[in-house]
Amino acid sequence: MKAIQADNLSSIDSYRVVELDMPEPGPAEVRMRIAACGVGYVDALVSLGRYQVKPPLPHVPGAEVSGWIDSVGSGVTGLAPGDRVLAQVRGGFAQYAVAPVTAVSRIPDGMRLDQAAGFRVNYVTALHGLRDRAHIKPGETLLVIGAAGGVGSAAVQVGKLLGARVVAVASTPGKRALAIESGAEIALDREPTGWRDRLKEAVPGGIDVVFDPVSGPLLQPAFRSLNWAGRYLVIGFASGEIPALPVNLPLLKGAALVGVDYRQFAAVFETAAAQREFDELLAWVTEGRLVPPAGRAFPFDRYREALTYALSGEGIAKTIFEVTPT
Repeated sequence: MKAIQADNLSSIDSYRVVELDMPEPGPAEVRMRIAACGVGYVDALVSLGRYQVKPPLPHVPGAEVSGWIDSVGSGVTGLAPGDRVLAQVRGGFAQYAVAPVTAVSRIPDGMRLDQAAGFRVNYVTALHGLRDRAHIKPGETLLVIGAAGGVGSAAVQVGKLLGARVVAVASTPGKRALAIESGAEIALDREPTGWRDRLKEAVPGGIDVVFDPVSGPLLQPAFRSLNWAGRYLVIGFASGEIPALPVNLPLLKGAALVGVDYRQFAAVFETAAAQREFDELLAWVTEGRLVPPAGRAFPFDRYREALTYALSGEGIAKTIFEVTPT
């Protein structure tokens, strides 16, 4: 089978198309024929060895995929070859991959394969952050920074479904338009100069929760704009920097700076809770309450462009790497 692989993580140019042996599913595993792989900012960081968890070498990028069951291992029930599924795997930039059955879910009938490829991590992060960590309440005002990115657009949609009034922050008119289409009531630019004044004018009642996967120059003005007992969710560092926050600000605001880490939540500490939230989100898709956008798609031979684009942080929704055209 064909796969995209690197023997070192020095640069994206280290990746090339290789031929690998077909993986065989073991007990309680399935083999998938991959249609698409979601590529987020973290996936691109991992591919360059810049994430806190370093992958073993040689490395095939990609962790979230959609496609079809190709073969099942012993003890697998309820799934059969041909079923449309999404899964978390190691090595999604490949024509086939093996996944434990616990990491595999059927794709709802109304969901496209490109939508499914980038769904789980972003939407569970949004639901876990907003409901479990921020305890957001109906009627509260939620500010989403980077609102057109993969996890940002998920937070806009999930926040709306949880009853919040959503204010989006995005860099371009097109991205702000997407945020409005996704459920935001107000969309603001992210130019730091005068930004807090523009926020006050647009949202005179202030904000209660900030969802921030960027952690850039708006961290301090956004935190200073929180109402009493506000919550600021730190999701990631797409800006490439880790900014500082004066510790007197949480005191003066009676506010909380709260970390949201999907990896530890889902894979280490609260696996069952993460699965319940994922099942709930899939039910919302089935009911038509949630329609995830899909980002720009790159064909198989443009794998380096896909990684570069995801690393740039400039994309809308989650970048899609097309393994098998559909």
